[in-house]
Amino acid sequence: MTKIALITGANKGIGYEIARLLAGQDVTTIVGARDEERGRAAAERLGQPYVRLDVTDEASVTAAAKWIEQEYGRLDILVNNAAIGGDISAITPSTTPVAAVREVYETNVFGVVAVTNAMLPLLRQSEAGRIVNMTSELGSLTMAMDPETPYWQFNALPYNSSKTALNMITVSYAKELMDTPIKVNAANPGYCATDLNGHTGFRTAEQGAAIAVRLATLDADGPTGAYLEDAGVLPW
Repeated sequence: MTKIALITGANKGIGYEIARLLAGQDVTTIVGARDEERGRAAAERLGQPYVRLDVTDEASVTAAAKWIEQEYGRLDILVNNAAIGGDISAITPSTTPVAAVREVYETNVFGVVAVTNAMLPLLRQSEAGRIVNMTSELGSLTMAMDPETPYWQFNALPYNSSKTALNMITVSYAKELMDTPIKVNAANPGYCATDLNGHTGFRTAEQGAAIAVRLATLDADGPTGAYLEDAGVLPW
């Protein structure tokens, strides 16, 4: 039976590469994107379906879930990839406007909860549902407090804390679903060259997508509630 996957923010960057790699494994990969023109164009390039999905818009999320239910009746893989970096002009947490934090959380935190909750009934229809949350090493509390790591200097309150919150969200869903076939994990793609960072990353989007694809296609013996990158487990 062909697996059905939904990737949020899949019209470009890491999301697009995740969709491309999953499609290459004969997974029907739904390109979720809020910009209909760009989303449809990406889906056409991949030869895959498109659904309009703005993770910050409850009506859009509900409509996307309803469409997937009508078209496929289930969902096997959900990759919560859509994210924003936010305004990083503030150089310290104390100079960061609350509005800047709220804006990032709407997509990176609340959007993930909204999409996951909407898609969970469809994932429960899968024989082996997989949820992958695209996080960052910047969400690691352990590494953030280690002056010897390169992450010590990056102290962007909105983005970093949103990814720490996402890690706890991952754990929370993993605990709730522990007695089901659904696995929930956090994937760190590493510092990839994408629009989010002005293409300053040293890894490609395809390289960043690899860990998400691996977690999206885990077998029954795979982990759940884990924080992983290509090299293995990351410290919380």
